[in-house]
Amino acid sequence: MQHFFLYVLALGAGVSVVTQQVLNGSLRTALTSPAWAGLVSYAGGLITMIVAVIALRERVPTWKTVVDVPWYAWSGGVFGGAFILLAILLLPSLGAATLFALVVAGQVLAAVTLDHFGAFGLTPHPISAARLAGAALLIAGVVLIRE
Repeated sequence: MQHFFLYVLALGAGVSVVTQQVLNGSLRTALTSPAWAGLVSYAGGLITMIVAVIALRERVPTWKTVVDVPWYAWSGGVFGGAFILLAILLLPSLGAATLFALVVAGQVLAAVTLDHFGAFGLTPHPISAARLAGAALLIAGVVLIRE
């Protein structure tokens, strides 16, 4: 039952990503700027995370903890910013379904690769025939969902 709840939460995360980008697309049109739309989106995200830190009563990390973080771990926001900007730019041309089919395919291909090599501290999960078949099916889904 716990796995089912986690799966539902993960599906909800997917819904929130698509909804965020559709709303960001509306914001882009209203502000006439993809960069400003992305900045406003990230400002909302920052406020959300501040509320989460307070609500969860998270402690501020010690300076030693901050210094011990691997250099590459600090770059997640750069990738998030690139994703937000690209999604805002591509959404009007590709449409939500095609854009997110491609995004999911890219995510799965990257995840299978990162898992295989145990990149960035992940526990290695070797590429298998089943994983490759799943990735191929996702790519087939991209082909089928395009307009």
